Amino acid sequence: MKSKKSIIQSAVSTLELEAAAILNVAKNINSDFEKVVSSILHGKGRVIVTGIGKSAIIAQKMVATFNSTGTPAIFMHAADAIHGDLGMIQLDDIVICLSKSGNTPEIKVLTPLLKTSGNLLIGMVGELNSFLAEQADLILNTSFEKEACPHNLAPTTSTTAQLALGDALAICLLECRDFNESDFAKYHPGGALGKKLYLKARDLALSNEKPSIHPSASVKDVLIEISKNRLGAVVVVDNDDRVLGIITDGDIRRMLENNNSIANLKAEDIMGRKPKSIQFDALAVDALDIIKQNNITQLLVLEQNTYFGIIHLHDLLNEGIV
Repeated sequence: MKSKKSIIQSAVSTLELEAAAILNVAKNINSDFEKVVSSILHGKGRVIVTGIGKSAIIAQKMVATFNSTGTPAIFMHAADAIHGDLGMIQLDDIVICLSKSGNTPEIKVLTPLLKTSGNLLIGMVGELNSFLAEQADLILNTSFEKEACPHNLAPTTSTTAQLALGDALAICLLECRDFNESDFAKYHPGGALGKKLYLKARDLALSNEKPSIHPSASVKDVLIEISKNRLGAVVVVDNDDRVLGIITDGDIRRMLENNNSIANLKAEDIMGRKPKSIQFDALAVDALDIIKQNNITQLLVLEQNTYFGIIHLHDLLNEGIV
């Protein structure tokens, strides 16, 4: 059993080896990388990413990243390719083949078939003297010193290099396409990530009550209005629905602490006169920023200068945005 110190040293050593491999990949970026980016950008087909073993797993991650950032891509397992899946490749598709050694039997069988079909073949390979490197039209160099595995066997450093270079390729394509947050939201409509990119303040406000009261209302009326909703607040408005202030549960407590008699108090006497607000078409995630920055739980939503609704911190929690 390793000591605590040796366990930590092993972890640090692994990370240092993998970090060095990524830096080495960065040094090997050359004109072939630029040509790969240009070919994909101007290509009429899809990107087919293939590999075997651990490289196949990295290939699947690359495909997922490509698809989510505007580059249509399909994963093809190298072993399945030579048993029928080659049929998924169309004339204008570009093929990226991942391999640590570039000499595995499946790669040696697959590569000539890809060359025969006339598709552009890109080899992401760690051995530049390999069969794949010799056959590929363009090379993405993932050469490395050694695996983090103490036996230099388990793919660790090699797959980290592939993963990092795949990310670099995806980000370059994203930037060249001017792929922005709105584009990203179209491909990520589900979950908290999608909601941060498309959910609006109005969407949350519409699901809530719209508590309001006039400035001359009595404290009793204020309490009744607050208790009718789950928001813990009521908005004070004028006859044109313009916001004059807000009364929260906290304002009620402070009123009781500071006044021996509340019989003659009105809403305007206890309201906060500068409530924080956001426009109804702003993103919900921006509403969260305002709530956090001001340490509040309610935020008014306005349509131009008029009262549209109210957002509670719980609304953001329920949507998974926090």
